[in-house]
Amino acid sequence: MRPLLADARDRAVAQIAALSREYEDLLEANALVAVDDEHDPEGASTAFERAHVAALLAAARTHVTDLDLALERLDSGDYGRCEVCGAPIPAERLEVRPAARTCVNCAADTGGRGRS
Repeated sequence: MRPLLADARDRAVAQIAALSREYEDLLEANALVAVDDEHDPEGASTAFERAHVAALLAAARTHVTDLDLALERLDSGDYGRCEVCGAPIPAERLEVRPAARTCVNCAADTGGRGRS
């Protein structure tokens, strides 16, 4: 399971790097033009694009944190156990969501709020 987690982490870190570059490019492009998001016809789309990239960046960072926690659980022997009920998390779920912290039943019970 470690290779799967490490590979997912590597992909997420690469995504963070790409999104960070994209965000910086957006900021630089906007700095070259006097952009008034409120009055410029393209301002709203520019602001949306910045917010969208920022949200993707935040999600990627959260994913890396979740993967790091999964690697810690792997090292401590707790990986693959539901943090809510203690039941084993099925291998199929871990293959799809390697950072899963809960079984499907507990994830459904919390409405996805339990860091599935």
